[in-house]
Amino acid sequence: MSSASPPLSFCGNDRNDSYSVEDGVLNNGCFVDALNLVPHVFLLFITFPILFIGWGSQSSKVQIHHNTWLHFPGHNMRWILTFSLLFVHVCEIAEGIVSNGHMETNHLHLFMPAFMGFIAATTSVIYYHNIETSNFPKLLLALFIYWVLAFITKSIKLWKYAEYKVGIQHLRFCITALLVILYGLLMAVEINVIRVRKYVFFTNPQKVKPPEDLQDLGVRFLQPFVNLLSKATYWWMNPLIMGAHKRPIELKKIGKLPIAMRALTNYLNLKDAYEEQRHNVDDPEKAPSIWKSIYRAFGRPILLSSTFRYLADLLGFAGPLCILGIVKRLGKDESMTEQQDKVSLTLLQKTTVLAVLLFLALVLQRTFLQASYYVTIETGINLRGALLAMIYNKILRLSTSNMSMGEMTLGQINNLVAIETNQLMWFLFLCPNLWAMPVQIIMGVILLYYLLGPSAMIGASVIVLLAPVQYFIATKLADTQKSTLDYSTDRLKKTTEILKGIKLLKLYAWENIFCNSVEETRTKELTSLRTFALYTSMSIFMNAAIPIAAVLVTFVTHAYNSDARLNPAEAFASLALFHILVTPLFLLSTVVRFAVKALVSVQKLGEFLQSDEIGDDSWRNGDVSVSLESCKKHLGGTKALNRKQPLRYQLDSYEQPIRRQLRPTESEDAAVKVSNGFFTWGSNLSTLSDINIRIPTGQLTMIVGQVGCGKSSLLLAMLGEMQTISGRVCWSNVHETEMSFEADRSKNRNSVAYAAQKSWLLNATVEDNITFGSPFNKQRYKAVIDACSLQPDIDLLPFGDQTEIGERDDPFSALDIHLSDHLMQEGILKFLQDDKRTVVLVTHKLQYLIHADWIIAMKDGSVLREGTLKDIQNNDVELYEHWKTLMNRQDQELEKDTEEDSQTALERKTLRRAFYSREAKNQADDEDHTHTFSEPRRSKIPWKVCWRYLSSGGFLMVAMMVSSKLLKHSVMVAIDFWLANWTSSLQNSARHRSYYVPVFSILCGAGIILCLITSLTVELMGLAAATNLHHNLLNKIIHAPIRFFDITPLGQILNRFSADTNIIDQHIPPTLESLTRSTLLCLSAIGVIAYVTPVFLFALVPLTVAFYFIQKYFRVASRDLQDLDDSTQLPLLCHFSETAEGLTTIRAFRHESRFKQRMLELTDTNNTAYLFLSAANRWLEVRTDYLGAVIVLTAALAAIWGPNYVLDSGLVGLGLTYALTVTNYLNWVVRNLADLEVQMAAVKKVNSFLSTESENYEGSIGTVLRIPVCPIYGPGQSDLVGICGRTGSGKSSLSLAFFNMVDIFEGKIIIDGIDICKLPLQTLRSRLSIILQDPILFSGSIRFNLDPERKCTDDGLWEALEIAQLKNMVKALPGGLDAVVTEGGENFSVGQRQLFCLARAFVRKSSILIMDEATASIDMATENILQKVVMTAFSDRTVVTIAHLVSSILEAEQVLVFSSGILVECDSAAGLLAQEGSLFSVLVRTHK
Repeated sequence: MSSASPPLSFCGNDRNDSYSVEDGVLNNGCFVDALNLVPHVFLLFITFPILFIGWGSQSSKVQIHHNTWLHFPGHNMRWILTFSLLFVHVCEIAEGIVSNGHMETNHLHLFMPAFMGFIAATTSVIYYHNIETSNFPKLLLALFIYWVLAFITKSIKLWKYAEYKVGIQHLRFCITALLVILYGLLMAVEINVIRVRKYVFFTNPQKVKPPEDLQDLGVRFLQPFVNLLSKATYWWMNPLIMGAHKRPIELKKIGKLPIAMRALTNYLNLKDAYEEQRHNVDDPEKAPSIWKSIYRAFGRPILLSSTFRYLADLLGFAGPLCILGIVKRLGKDESMTEQQDKVSLTLLQKTTVLAVLLFLALVLQRTFLQASYYVTIETGINLRGALLAMIYNKILRLSTSNMSMGEMTLGQINNLVAIETNQLMWFLFLCPNLWAMPVQIIMGVILLYYLLGPSAMIGASVIVLLAPVQYFIATKLADTQKSTLDYSTDRLKKTTEILKGIKLLKLYAWENIFCNSVEETRTKELTSLRTFALYTSMSIFMNAAIPIAAVLVTFVTHAYNSDARLNPAEAFASLALFHILVTPLFLLSTVVRFAVKALVSVQKLGEFLQSDEIGDDSWRNGDVSVSLESCKKHLGGTKALNRKQPLRYQLDSYEQPIRRQLRPTESEDAAVKVSNGFFTWGSNLSTLSDINIRIPTGQLTMIVGQVGCGKSSLLLAMLGEMQTISGRVCWSNVHETEMSFEADRSKNRNSVAYAAQKSWLLNATVEDNITFGSPFNKQRYKAVIDACSLQPDIDLLPFGDQTEIGERDDPFSALDIHLSDHLMQEGILKFLQDDKRTVVLVTHKLQYLIHADWIIAMKDGSVLREGTLKDIQNNDVELYEHWKTLMNRQDQELEKDTEEDSQTALERKTLRRAFYSREAKNQADDEDHTHTFSEPRRSKIPWKVCWRYLSSGGFLMVAMMVSSKLLKHSVMVAIDFWLANWTSSLQNSARHRSYYVPVFSILCGAGIILCLITSLTVELMGLAAATNLHHNLLNKIIHAPIRFFDITPLGQILNRFSADTNIIDQHIPPTLESLTRSTLLCLSAIGVIAYVTPVFLFALVPLTVAFYFIQKYFRVASRDLQDLDDSTQLPLLCHFSETAEGLTTIRAFRHESRFKQRMLELTDTNNTAYLFLSAANRWLEVRTDYLGAVIVLTAALAAIWGPNYVLDSGLVGLGLTYALTVTNYLNWVVRNLADLEVQMAAVKKVNSFLSTESENYEGSIGTVLRIPVCPIYGPGQSDLVGICGRTGSGKSSLSLAFFNMVDIFEGKIIIDGIDICKLPLQTLRSRLSIILQDPILFSGSIRFNLDPERKCTDDGLWEALEIAQLKNMVKALPGGLDAVVTEGGENFSVGQRQLFCLARAFVRKSSILIMDEATASIDMATENILQKVVMTAFSDRTVVTIAHLVSSILEAEQVLVFSSGILVECDSAAGLLAQEGSLFSVLVRTHK
């Protein structure tokens, strides 16, 4: 039989008793192994038909929809056990193959059952996954039978081993024992599924629905629901990331968050933890600890993340240890004969086994590391959501006095939202490092000591001693960044002023003066940026140089102190350990810095949460103490949720303010009654005292009084916004407490509407601002718009009432239309009174008192009189007479108002302009997007833009950067090659010290110096590029023609100077440095591996292809998700600031819960984008890490199986050490590429503005205005020239033509015999003066505003101020001429600003003054002063008045009348009035 047996027989053919069963069947080892094959074959036989036939029909549905997803009990445990089973099977196969190698013939039974077991285990998990996704548990019975059979057969094998004295010292016994345990545990998992689901052996199987989230098709973030393998590799992200290549990722595509991750859920958890402390402490005044609350609410995921981190760090040390083993074994002859029978020892001495172990350790390490990152990021985002909800809730309960008295500013609230919550989130991201790093450092040092002895401690001490230096640099970086930000803000403020006043600057030829002012600030900013660049480059240098220095010190010390020769295995294992050690020490400084910031943030947050809340007497507004029960019953478990009603409606009850039972009133005819009221804004002194008033139901009550007498405060006191010292406010009992939120919205009869003195708008459409959360009723909406006379304005808007407006961009602020009469008649007297509304009106317009049913007159914080107008006329004659005098004065002003009907048209024109510029911006944005999407969605590196950026930095700097980078990496490779050469050398120690050590030291020194040079060149090159780009941009913009500013929105230009300049200044240089460093490291590593083992190049081809596709898909998706994250952040921040600004309005309307709901939606939307971005980064990193692990495995196997490995094990060590670095840097290459691509968009935008044509400062060009010959007489011949015409007739265009700011294509303008087109622009504009309709002042001093060129003496300036009637006012200011003017001149009234502009024109001393509708936006008194001054002070000059009111030019000796851009009449005012049919006389008649 033996002679006839085939060479590959199952039991081998080197012994005659291989197939003998004489001693009993189970005593034949081969038979027992064959028995172990049975369960595996059974499983494959049963499951393959089900898998391929049963699911074959569903092959088109490979992506089974997630709403059928259901986890069986013990899901994760099953996956972990199955992976462990696969690993043990791999060990069993390896052990069998090694044992088989020691036999004379092949014994298949040694490894074949293990191989079949591996296939069966793989099949079991695929089979289980398919059953789980289809929720068909009965088919799990096959797996149950398999685990039972496998457990029995393996137990028999273990029993036989024990019987034959094969004990724990043998590897095969240990493997078999492990398999018995694993099969037993899997059997227990299967029994548990039967116990819980009762799918077999029970009469009533349990029916289970998928979780609530998975029934909601809007939930697309599937990380919590997918199986363990998909969780670890982010496989569920594949459709999203690959789909981004065809269509952009939009908000709709990423859907909603699962309930457990929503801001509300996390808020409730954090709030519970916070409140629990409040109840448990003895001292109720003591503030609860935020840290404890965070730990209680989010402690578990932090501990889980830390566990993953520890596992990853420990597995990280497998790399150096496996390198040690492989290089050590390759240095000797591997045919070790002395231990052939002890397979358990020889197995770990097999280099191939070590290479596979290294690969598995790397894969596991990277999986755990990414899992740790993901869990901390998810927890950090959940914490931020909870904190935002907590802050928002507090804002809604903030005492109004806190805001008005400046104890809590809008800026502080914005900082809490935008900065402090993010600081805490980032701290949470990094906090596992705090306790993982020390362990990593200690482990590394111990291993180094084990390898190199005391010399390793010296090297490690270099790293430890330099760590504080890194911390110092990190602190300095933070400080420098702060000062850079201050300069940047200052520069941006100046740039904004320039752009807002660009028309004036050009008309006065002051562009260069203001440009130089910005350049001065920019110089300071650049000095700060230079310091920042220096510290950044020092930080990069330290990170790169410390390992070189540590290695140098260690190996040189070892060479001099140790007699033992340094072998390659120890040298390269130590090198790998040093690389591991540097990372935690480098990160430690960052983590400590964030920890310090987090402590400060928590302190600020604690103070905010403890600040005063609105008082108990806020019952009118709802006592906003919190009720969480309504939410808990929905969120405690998913089963309680009502599917028929979407979640957001159920959340309407979320912390609804509990309305206090309203106090009954003494008299039913009063809607509100205040008795003995003393109210304050927070100081002990009462603001309102002895208030006894009643507001009659269904009538119009007016509150009047002087400025600052407490009228508005009285309203707020009634609304419960003020602190009550004594007294009470009673509202009529309207059973409001019984109303639900929905009812309150639909039946607004008994609700309160409040219009504050300062207008407050939401960032929303016009319609949303008008309806303000009420159901839309078309008829009512139309009536309201008519009553408020808004229709003409809505018609002007580009998208009608669907146009977005808001606090940041409020075009209506320009519309101070004189429509108060209309509003009074149509809105209040008709619309509200007809509806029997109770109206309380605070007004200055006393002529409306005749309409009032009830009047409350106030003086100095108390009620002066209360009653009807007739009551006051009879009882307080003096007050009535005083009112009458004021009424007469107001009536005169009213006549002026009615005369100024063109004012409305003028302001509507402003509105139209404001919106057309916004529309242009929106169109520009849309075009930008369309352009991106119409192409195939390929993410291309903008090489042309990159080259533009680099060339801006200067060719010398670019050449230095490239050459130093290449040289540095060449030296780094040379150091490691020399180390390989040195350690492989068999020469004596003296030769080592005299030859190898000096060269090694020189190379290391050169490497350290080059590290410094490269880090500096990149930063300095970036700085040079930033300097040039900003300088060119500023000069291009400031010298652009005025039409550029008419068609380009201000926001778009400002973005170039703010966000884009910031990216160019601070973000591109580090990204560029990181990209070049990681790319060159990867390339040099691949080069070294290819040099050591050329066969590796064959494996490199498929790896490169895989890498190309991974980065290609990732970059597109990453850009989209980054955009989504950015675009969802702004609305959230705006919502917080607009809530804080409109707090009283929101509380008066009782819309707290609607605003909370909006905040939760905005927070969740932003968190969804951030989580998807984070998951996409993990998707990339897992794949590049696995690729890196494959590179390590390939390099190791190529070295082991290569022909010449015995010759130089040093080179093998070198190749493997480099292969390990690839794993760390591959993902950085892609991440940095993606970042650079986004950042280069800033350079592209700046470049697009650099192609703007400048104004022709030498000669002329032309297009717009036809000017027929009509002389305007010069000085001495005429004092006043008037230009008039209807809106849009071309009056202002003519004024611009004098300054050569519009293009003239026919005819010419001659001043003093000179054609203005032939004059240089600076000369022409410096000889003319103009006063514009909108007075423009710049921040600085009064002196600077009057004379930026500093040509005039102080006496001249005082004279100008005296002429403008401003001398006394300026003298009274601290500093006189040097008194401060705030941005836009806001510290002066509009009238004063216009007078300053007049003084400025006088200082100019030019012979021609042009007044462009200069009195349009000022009051009557100021206009009179202006007209008087012009007639006297400018009597020796030609004054050209462009009039919006024809009455202002009736004295003019010459009048030009325009119509549709054409001059139609030209004569004296008297002459034109004499002609009855003249357009001028028509204009005069219609305006009178």
